Amino acid sequence: MGKIIAIANQKGGVGKTTTSVNLAASLGVLEKKVLLIDADPQANATSGLGIDVESVEIGTYQILEHSHSPKEAIISCSAPNVDVIPAHIDLVAIEIELVDKENREYMLKQALQSVKEDYDFIIIDCAPSLGLLTLNALTAADSVIIPIQCEYFALEGLGKLLNTIKSIQKIHNPELDIEGLLLTMFDSRLRLSNQVVEEVQKHFNDMVFETIIQRNIKLSEAPSFGESIINYDATSKGATNYLHLAQEVIQKNSN
Repeated sequence: MGKIIAIANQKGGVGKTTTSVNLAASLGVLEKKVLLIDADPQANATSGLGIDVESVEIGTYQILEHSHSPKEAIISCSAPNVDVIPAHIDLVAIEIELVDKENREYMLKQALQSVKEDYDFIIIDCAPSLGLLTLNALTAADSVIIPIQCEYFALEGLGKLLNTIKSIQKIHNPELDIEGLLLTMFDSRLRLSNQVVEEVQKHFNDMVFETIIQRNIKLSEAPSFGESIINYDATSKGATNYLHLAQEVIQKNSN
């Protein structure tokens, strides 16, 4: 039975898509079967794995409105053991279209029942908002990874997200766990980066992943080549970081 992990934070630019793509690729390299779902209308996870967004005919939009099954939407990509349900800009319309539907928060959860057993991990790349798309992802997920940028405003908005998660646990998904807080874009030369790490670790203790994702130019370059960091430069610091994160996730879920 696959573990569904949403990567969520309503703040943009914190490394959600980078984490979704590279965690999925790293789990794949460690011989886990992975499905990556792009639930962000910007479709960066889709293009970041070399899939032409314009050519997407069946994707997250269609499975959310239940016009197609997830199996019809799945496509393979360059990362070994990783399948993708791609996104397209048409996903922007889904929030309006689902508003009047009954059980609108459960559309993704219902759709994924048919493929959950086919994968070890299902990773959902969420949009940078707390709208209906993210609500669907968190209702469908078993757990959530929250990327936190090692910068001044890092903790701003985290309280809001944690409150949203609490209310989803109460109303829609009592099983939802926090898989962990992931510190991203860490620069050891900056005092501020080190302060943010200390602050987060002090406040959240065991909820914080041991792995810290360091600032790495290769991580920024890889998406423009349509590849994960593992395919693009397996010897880079970014690849090492994400492989460590994947090992940590596997370890957490094997207990």
